[in-house]
Amino acid sequence: MKTLAPLVMLVLPLALASGMPVAAQEKGAPSAGATRGDASTEARHRAEALLSGVVRVRMKALPDARTSGTLGIEREGTGVVIDDDGHVLTIGYLVLEPDAIEVTGANNKTVPARLVGYDHETGFGLLKVQGLLDVKAVALGDSDRLPPREPVMVLPWGGPQAASIAQVVSRREFTGAWEYLLESAIFVSPPTRAWAGAALVNREYELVGIGSLLVRDTVPGDQPTPGNMFVPINLVKPILTDLKSRGRAAGAPRPWLGLRTESFQGRLLVTGVSEDAPADRAGIERGDIVLGVGPDEVTTQAELYRRMWALGPAGTEVPLRIQRRGEAREVRVKSIDRSAFFRSKPAY
Repeated sequence: MKTLAPLVMLVLPLALASGMPVAAQEKGAPSAGATRGDASTEARHRAEALLSGVVRVRMKALPDARTSGTLGIEREGTGVVIDDDGHVLTIGYLVLEPDAIEVTGANNKTVPARLVGYDHETGFGLLKVQGLLDVKAVALGDSDRLPPREPVMVLPWGGPQAASIAQVVSRREFTGAWEYLLESAIFVSPPTRAWAGAALVNREYELVGIGSLLVRDTVPGDQPTPGNMFVPINLVKPILTDLKSRGRAAGAPRPWLGLRTESFQGRLLVTGVSEDAPADRAGIERGDIVLGVGPDEVTTQAELYRRMWALGPAGTEVPLRIQRRGEAREVRVKSIDRSAFFRSKPAY
C-alpha cells in the first residue's frame, strides 16, 4: 500500500479533537514528544485498518437491464466491508440488475461478488464476496450522533490520495424523483467527486454513512452550497440480518409506480415515466401535472409519496388526479413492488 502520510495528517487532528484523555506528566512518565509519537503510530495503524475495509465495486449490468438507460451498463464506485464474512455495503444503484460484480481490496486483490440484498426504501445494496479479500471490516457507528458542523472523513476507493475531510452541514429530509424519501439524510461539504458508495467516517473511525449523490443544495436557502448526500448507517442496522438472509427487509413493500416528478412553480410536474412501469401502463405521460392522490392535494414529492404509501402495500391501486394540457382527469394506477420490476440473471 502507498504511504499513509496524507491520510494520517487528516486523521490525527480528528483523533485529538475527539477528547482523547491526556494524563498529567509524572516523574518517569513518557515525554510529550513520546506521547505524540505513540498517538501518531496508533493513528497510522487505525488508518491502515480503516482504508483496508474500503473497496472498489465494479458491476456490469444485464444486457436487458431496465436501469441501464439512466445508470449505464458498466458502473463503478465504492463499497465498505462490514463484517468478517465478506459482506460489502454500498449504494444500491451501483449494483442493480447485475450480470457480473467484482470487488477489489486495498491490496489490489480482486474477487467476484454477488448481490445478496437490496432495499429501495433506504437505497442500500449488500454484496457478498466470493473469495478472500484479506481486508479489515469497518465498524458501524451511530449516525444519529452526527450533528451539523461535525467534522467527518470521506473515503472513496483510491487510498489516502482520495480521502478528504468534510463537515456535516445539515441533517434534513431528502426526496428523490425516483419515489425515494429519507427522513434525515446527511449532507456534507465540500463535495467529493467520487461519491457513489463512499464511506462517511466519524471521529472514532466508524462508518456512519454511505455516499449517494452530488448535490448543489446541502443547506436550505437560495445560496447554493455544493456537497454530497449520504445515507445514514443507522437505517441499515434494523434490516441488515434480513438483507443477508432473505435479500430484502421484512414486511410488506411499498407501492411503486415508476413515476419521476419535480416540483415546479408550486406544482408537481411529471418529468419521466419508466417504460412498462405501472404509471406507463396507466397512460401517464411526461409533462402531466400531478394534482392529488384521491381527494388529497399534493404539490411536493414528499406529499405524493407519503399519501401514496399510506394507501397500503405494493399492489394497492393508487388513484391519481392529474392535469394534461389544462384538463383535469383521474387515473387509477395498480402499483407493484419495485423489486419485481428489475431483471435478474437466470439461475440454471
